[in-house]
Amino acid sequence: MDIFYDLLKFLHVMSFVFMSVPLFNLIVVNERALFGSSFNYPVDRYMENIIKHGSNRCFVFQSSVFLTGVLLLVFGPLGINALWANWIIAVKTILLFTLIGLLSYVHFKLQPKIEKILANQSPDAPLPDSLFSVLKTYRARRKRLATFCLFIVITIIILGLQVYGAFSPVLTIALIGLAGLFAWRVSKTLIRFGWI
Repeated sequence: MDIFYDLLKFLHVMSFVFMSVPLFNLIVVNERALFGSSFNYPVDRYMENIIKHGSNRCFVFQSSVFLTGVLLLVFGPLGINALWANWIIAVKTILLFTLIGLLSYVHFKLQPKIEKILANQSPDAPLPDSLFSVLKTYRARRKRLATFCLFIVITIIILGLQVYGAFSPVLTIALIGLAGLFAWRVSKTLIRFGWI
C-alpha cells in the first residue's frame, strides 16, 4: 500500500508540474512579439497551433491532478472528508476547478474565435486591419487569463506545500504576493533567464 500511495504522490506532483502551460504560453506570446506587431501568417499560425494544442494536454494534466488528489485523500491519513474539513485542500480544490473553468472558456469560446479569423487566411494575403484589431483583442484577453491561471497554479503549489504543516501566515501571504508579481512580470516581459 505504501508503494501505491507513493506512486500517487509522484503522479500528483508530476501532473502539477506539467500544468505549467500558462507560463510557457506567456513565454511563446512574448517571443512572438519579437517578430513585430504586424500580422505574420507563418509565425502567427505556428504560435496559435502551440497554444491550441496545449489546451488538450492541460485538460489531461488537470484531470490527473484531481484524480490523484482524491485518491491520495482516500488512501492517505487525511481521508476524503479533508476536501471540506481542511481549508487548504478545500481552497486548492476550488482553485483547480477555477483553472478548469478558465481553460474551458479559452478552449471552447475564445480559441475558436481566433481560429475562425485565421481559417480564411492564406500565407500571401494580408489580414485586414478590422480583423487584426479583433484578433488582438481576443489574444489580449487570452493573455490576461493565462496570467491569472499562472498565478493560480503557483498559489496552489504554495498551498500544496502546506497540506501537512502550515507555513507562517505572513510567509504564505508574501509567497502568494510574489506569485502575483511573477505572473504579472511574465505577462509583461520576456523572461530570458528564468527568474531574471
